[in-house]
Amino acid sequence: MGLGISILLLGLWTPEDQKRNLGYAVILALGMILAGSFLLDGSRPLYAFGRMFVLDEFALFFKRFFMVAALIVLVLSMSSARQLAGGIAEYYAFVLFALAGMMFAASVNHFALLFVSLELITVTFYVLTGYRCHRVRSLEAGIKYLIMGGLSSAFLVYGMALVYGTSGVLGFDALRDQMAALGSSRVFLAGLILILVGIAFKIAVVPFQMWTPDVYQGSPTPTAAFLAVGSKAAGFAVLLRLLFFAVPEITLKWKLGWLAVSVLTILYGSLGAIPQRNLSRLMGYSSIAHAGFLMLGLATVSQAGVAAMLFYLGAYLFSVLAVFTVLSLVMEEADVQDVDALAALNRRSPLLAMTLAVAMASLAGVPLLAGFFGKFLVIKAVVSQFPASPYYAAAMVAAGLGILASMYFYFGVIQAAFWGKPIPETDNQTIALAPPVRCAIYVCLAGMVFFGLFPGWLMHWAEQAAGIFPWR
Repeated sequence: MGLGISILLLGLWTPEDQKRNLGYAVILALGMILAGSFLLDGSRPLYAFGRMFVLDEFALFFKRFFMVAALIVLVLSMSSARQLAGGIAEYYAFVLFALAGMMFAASVNHFALLFVSLELITVTFYVLTGYRCHRVRSLEAGIKYLIMGGLSSAFLVYGMALVYGTSGVLGFDALRDQMAALGSSRVFLAGLILILVGIAFKIAVVPFQMWTPDVYQGSPTPTAAFLAVGSKAAGFAVLLRLLFFAVPEITLKWKLGWLAVSVLTILYGSLGAIPQRNLSRLMGYSSIAHAGFLMLGLATVSQAGVAAMLFYLGAYLFSVLAVFTVLSLVMEEADVQDVDALAALNRRSPLLAMTLAVAMASLAGVPLLAGFFGKFLVIKAVVSQFPASPYYAAAMVAAGLGILASMYFYFGVIQAAFWGKPIPETDNQTIALAPPVRCAIYVCLAGMVFFGLFPGWLMHWAEQAAGIFPWR
């Protein structure tokens, strides 16, 4: 938060033509914080602010996740300076403010901090989604996100009021201690459902996903990337902490409900992406489908399922940011969002074409890439639940259909990049890559390939983070 305020103030005294270079200072400072986080020990939980804030392995996993995402998004924003003309320093500051909310969300142990962290993220994204205010579509995206975000906040606050009214506490520790008495209270359960509805808007699961494609289409590309990765992961961090730490008994009772939500979300996102020609909308529907796969891991209500979710998020981070990096550069060059803008990309920039192909293959779940192991671990956790309920087998059929559909639209993008007929505006135009962008691309490629070939490291971190919950 302090870094964001500092950049905001520095922007006042920095000449307009030099403001873009403030990004280097932000990246350097954030990189130092990320490196310093590996000196922290999360094996024993540390509490602050009256146990509202907790630092443990789960929190450290997500904090590092958010900082890596923010670093790559900042590089994207530097390469998209023309899209953000007139306010690049302010854009950096808002990215940092959103990051601060995500860092708080990773350490939530109290409903008050949950609300503050989610609202800091959401209010910041109100500005980021409508940042290109000279474009009608960007304003439309900002207004849609504002309306849906405000509605989700209303559900969240009302649900918290009902939970507090029946339990008299807001801390997750104290709430867990009262579960035996509260589990049969209809008012308490209604409040918990309203809270979950508010969080469901943030992670874009059915039936609260309708805003996603429109907001992705109208937002600046770096904003869409941060929404797809950071905001979604923050929602899941809060959801996991609430369900498995504060109300684990109720979470176990609602297993079939989580399963139904995951199946509907996978099918909606996968089938909705098939006819899309707009790249940003396609990634919006793709984001919904991936939220469904993450919910599938949650539906197992097991340590293996949660660890699989965290691995999946790590793989998703590098794959999605690689796609948005390529789209940012291609859209900047062609000023269109149609799939046809990717035509002959292999001739204009072989590195971008290869990056896009690897990222799409990882998202589709092609073996030996990180995305494959993410899906494999989630499916493995679901298969282990077959003896508990036949509905898990039905969920696997839906997941299989979702994977087949994703193969179609992801490989359609690859086909356009390598074999599509070029449009006159982009034919034979090479795409120049600045050193920071090239570095970000290499980081994403390394993440997708390394964690695909050697998944043990990321899986170890995911298992450590999932191990903080009181599993039975």
